[in-house]
Amino acid sequence: MDEKQWLADEFEANRGHLRTVAFRMLGSRAEAEDAVQEAWLRLTRSDRGSVDNLGGWLTTVVARICLDMLRSRKTRREEPLDLPAHGAIVDIASNPEREAAFADSVGIALLVVLQTLSPAERVAFVLHDMFDLPFEEIAAVIGRSAAAARQLASRARRRVQGQPETPDVDLARKRSIAEAFLIASRNGDLEGLIAVLAPDAVFLPDAAATRLGNVVPLRGANAVAESFKGRATSAKVALVDGEIGLVVFIGGQLRVVLALSFNGDRISTVDAIADPDHLSDIDYSILEG
Repeated sequence: MDEKQWLADEFEANRGHLRTVAFRMLGSRAEAEDAVQEAWLRLTRSDRGSVDNLGGWLTTVVARICLDMLRSRKTRREEPLDLPAHGAIVDIASNPEREAAFADSVGIALLVVLQTLSPAERVAFVLHDMFDLPFEEIAAVIGRSAAAARQLASRARRRVQGQPETPDVDLARKRSIAEAFLIASRNGDLEGLIAVLAPDAVFLPDAAATRLGNVVPLRGANAVAESFKGRATSAKVALVDGEIGLVVFIGGQLRVVLALSFNGDRISTVDAIADPDHLSDIDYSILEG
């Protein structure tokens, strides 16, 4: 068997799984098929010698394609959802076996709830809670840290389960920590910065943030504190994807989001997001007063 035929056979063996992943994210069979077909095209153009786990690689590729499609859909303010016609629902409901099969394969109620999530929340939740992907791999798909991916999935899970949002008291505590971080940064207070950072705190800028701020990934409270000393003059505390974070405006435009993850009363991760596509995916509101 030649390599091309082997590759086609392996892809076909994974097609059902890939279609399920895509449909759970997109809620549209037609778009799911498009995403799977695009994954095949990317596979044929890829360097397959560097792929150790073809199934995992394809899942990641499909997830990235779906994320791009969700972001494009959000920009167009479209939310396609393949719901059956009323007659089909009646027919299914009259047949217990078909009803059970339909609920298992489509999950209409879940798809409706998933429509309310942001693209990054939706991808993080689907990949982790439905397909058990580790957050380290999900982070590479959505362009955030593993901690941020965990945070997005957790927030999505609460919304899917109908649980209340993070209690105000918890948000108030995190807000006070973020404000202390911001004040210390503006004042060049190195000790003040270190005081609100976890000892193993990490700073993870995306490629756009690296270029914009001439910064690099850092690990350790001292290194992160040094990087922020005397900076963040235009940053504001905000609710970022339902969690406390910071937003930076330059020339009246949102240019950077600092998504914060917390460990107790200290900041454990600072994700600097400046990629325009990722920024458009983030829901934020500035907290005044």
